[in-house]
Amino acid sequence: MEMNLLAAAWLATAAVLLLTLWLRRRTTHSRSTLLPPPPGPKPWPIIGNLNLIGPLPHRSLHALSSHYGPIMQLRFGAHTVMVGSSIDLAKSILKTHDLAFAGRPEIAAGKYTTYNYSDITWSQYGPYWRQARKMCLTELFSAKRLASYEYIRKEELNWVMKNLFGSGGDPVNLKDHLSDLSLNVISRMVLGKKYTGVAAAEGEIVTPEEFKEMLDELFLLNGVLDIGDSIPWLAPLDLQGYRRRMKAVARKFDRFLERVLDEHNLKRRSGGGGGMVAEEGLGAKDMVDVLLELAEDPDLEVKLDRRGVKAFTQDMIAGGTESSAVTVEWAISELLKHPEAFIRATEELDRVVGNERWVEEKDVANLPYINAIVKETMRLHPVAPLLVPRLAREDVELSGYRVAKGTRVLVNVWTIGRDPTIWDAPEEFRPERFIGKDIDVKGHDFELLPFGAGRRMCPGYPLGIKVIQVSLASLLHGFKWELPSGMKREELNMEEIYGLSTPRKFPLVAVAHPRLPLHLYKN
Repeated sequence: MEMNLLAAAWLATAAVLLLTLWLRRRTTHSRSTLLPPPPGPKPWPIIGNLNLIGPLPHRSLHALSSHYGPIMQLRFGAHTVMVGSSIDLAKSILKTHDLAFAGRPEIAAGKYTTYNYSDITWSQYGPYWRQARKMCLTELFSAKRLASYEYIRKEELNWVMKNLFGSGGDPVNLKDHLSDLSLNVISRMVLGKKYTGVAAAEGEIVTPEEFKEMLDELFLLNGVLDIGDSIPWLAPLDLQGYRRRMKAVARKFDRFLERVLDEHNLKRRSGGGGGMVAEEGLGAKDMVDVLLELAEDPDLEVKLDRRGVKAFTQDMIAGGTESSAVTVEWAISELLKHPEAFIRATEELDRVVGNERWVEEKDVANLPYINAIVKETMRLHPVAPLLVPRLAREDVELSGYRVAKGTRVLVNVWTIGRDPTIWDAPEEFRPERFIGKDIDVKGHDFELLPFGAGRRMCPGYPLGIKVIQVSLASLLHGFKWELPSGMKREELNMEEIYGLSTPRKFPLVAVAHPRLPLHLYKN
């Protein structure tokens, strides 16, 4: 009898709990469906609000947010788009409701250039993506592995410094040198050898020039606004020709990556490493070797197939190349317009490092003003001003509004970087604003999010920030920079263009005069 009563009591308790949860969920759901959508401009038929978006979407959305507020809703063709443009909205989207906004919209670039969303950036949230993120954090971009590649970064920096020294005081296109630097660093780390600044080896499937052209095309096509992404019934027509170009560059990359994987597998079977890193006997594997080993791991939750290895490899090459070059070019540009900051930076380098050796990665922690310049550059010129778009996986209440499941979500970090309630004189370049302040770029401080935040933060940011910091420090330590003869700093054009990154519209051309003893440039 007592056992029957006890069982009945448990059943009654469970029923009450289930009923309470059901009522709460229904009430919450009812509340969210009753909430109004965020404010925004009235959409036109078919195109929605695409007519309001200019060639620099982050600036167009910035102007709209000044009228409609920090949270607004637009229509891009058939799709609803929510834009958050404040530090509070960024925190809500990327932290408080991070899981709800962890999806990715399906767009042409992800489908055609990343093996049907098989990479880290565009894959949907789920077991496959979680496994990919774990691989990045514990294997590919771990502190130990990045430290093992430091000699590569040092060698490639020395190579660029020698090339700049060899310019003999003639004007140089700085972006070309920076792109070669970042591409050589990342290709040696990922592929085991570099593909620029060297002669094409016999039997190579692409020449160094073709390799750079492939990357340039990939950068461009991942940043375009393809009309078919917004108006799906127009997608088969490919009115802009972007999809045809995406498929063409994807085929070129696939042939290249197939050759890379075949070469690595052949060397692995013969008992050697896949690339230059292992061949140099320093005990470090390149990242393709690591991925191929992971693909053979029987304990993986989701099988990593050959297509996934190629997608991850391409992701690392593209993601690690352009962003650092663009940021350093913007930093030198700002310093040329603000010579007082230039002087303060070189004084810090002379005081901390001296002039008998080159600045090294270990010195960066003792260079607060150099770090402040990097942060201020990222504030004013974020490489991804709207971050990578997210997708609402469920209905979410945000600032008293309903963000419906399936909404595409943008965080305008360009606007946040210019918010006068956060920054004093936000349009001015003032590295001093970061001195003495504990603001980092690791996704914890939502006023500065160059790499994003939350689950879908850029997993390669530890490498990116290392390359940016030591590259900028080396350029300032090794050279005095000037504009070409007769050009005033007020004449330096600071316009930008939009794409996968947000580079200068006109590449920076400047003159580099050596600052250190001449023997340092020749070793």
